[in-house]
Amino acid sequence: MQREAAKEILLNTACGTLRGLEDARCRRFMGVPFASAERFAYAAPVDRWDGVLDATAPGPACPQNRAWHEHLEHPVRRFYHKEFREGQTFTYGEDCLNLNIYAPKDAENAPVILFFYGGGFDSGINWESPFDGSALAERGIVTVFANYRVGILGYLCHEALKAQYGREGNLGLDDQLQAVRWVSAHIRDFGGDPDNITLMGQSAGAISIQYLCLNPDLRGLFRRAVMMSGAGLFPKFSLPKPAETARSYWLQFMETGGFSDFDALKNASLDALFDTVEKMKEIRKDAIYYTMPVIDGVLLKGPVDKLIKDPLPLDYLIGYTNNDMYAPVMAWIGNRYGRKNGAYIYYFDINAPGDDNRAFHSSDLRYALGTLEKSWRPYGARDREASGQLLDYLANFAKKGDPNGAGLPAWKRAAGGLRARVLRFAPKGTKMGHAHYGTMLRNMLTKGDPKT
Repeated sequence: MQREAAKEILLNTACGTLRGLEDARCRRFMGVPFASAERFAYAAPVDRWDGVLDATAPGPACPQNRAWHEHLEHPVRRFYHKEFREGQTFTYGEDCLNLNIYAPKDAENAPVILFFYGGGFDSGINWESPFDGSALAERGIVTVFANYRVGILGYLCHEALKAQYGREGNLGLDDQLQAVRWVSAHIRDFGGDPDNITLMGQSAGAISIQYLCLNPDLRGLFRRAVMMSGAGLFPKFSLPKPAETARSYWLQFMETGGFSDFDALKNASLDALFDTVEKMKEIRKDAIYYTMPVIDGVLLKGPVDKLIKDPLPLDYLIGYTNNDMYAPVMAWIGNRYGRKNGAYIYYFDINAPGDDNRAFHSSDLRYALGTLEKSWRPYGARDREASGQLLDYLANFAKKGDPNGAGLPAWKRAAGGLRARVLRFAPKGTKMGHAHYGTMLRNMLTKGDPKT
């Protein structure tokens, strides 16, 4: 389904004037800068621009390894390329901290959802094909998608950073916090309510939100959290390390790439950086664990397995799928966190049509954002019904912290016991039930990661 022709509009904000677009569904302002940062520096907020800023097209994405080394011969990489990026052309630049904002045309003090993409902290772009806020805007929600730094540009640790800033690592996680603060300060100009912000993310985006929810300094900055495939306490080997512990990896990175010192790393070409990323993946099988958040004493103040015992008192909504990444683990940790914190939990048990990858990790994104029509998959009536239900639930949750509403199957909060009752999106309907651990285990063992 093609979006109908949009007209250009101007919006005056406290930061300056924006040129955006309006169609029958909503207003949208793309590539709006919220912060700026030099390479390996913490970001500073953008609170002013000169002239009229063109916000009719998305801004640049963070340079990331897959743009230099896509590995499309790898079946999982090929799968996700086809699923979310095929046919799109992206621009990359290190000045990449920008937002895509979708607002109801008559928005006034509307609830806000701020979304963070997944990608293993190593990749991601805020305008891949699932990421469109029009359907939520039609339901009265100002919906925002943020770019943040990933990979080496987002998570390098080095003593030079510590010497300059008193902390190191977590540049990408700090970008996300800067986006939250900018939205809180400026979303009223777009019709949003800064006192009713819901953070929403999937996979690495959800894990990022989980970490922000463990920082008591952020109390009151946002009211609710939606974590898709990323809530709870992961196995210890994958939890954030102390920043100082991560330095040795990055020193080896510099030696491998021939970077004599930190300045050489800061001034290197992107080709040199990402070629070295490839070499490190060959040398270190654990390389993935060093482009992730670390315990920095500022954003993550201590070990996550201790912090998670006392999270922010928010409204929580958690979801996972039947062939999620390590699906039984994802369900177990999500249910445990949900039970302890009165969350609403859903189990997405509708297999994506068109292949045999079941409800693969991230398959629920298109349903949640109402972008089924942007996919190659032959979605049917039940898929569209489930998408409409999930959109309504999310809009209700953003408005009042309770997803329930007229015409929707009742959704109860998770309660005590080993097996949490969850809302199951099933092929024949949506109702309260239990996650099917047997199905998830079989899918994990026989299907594994999705493949073309």
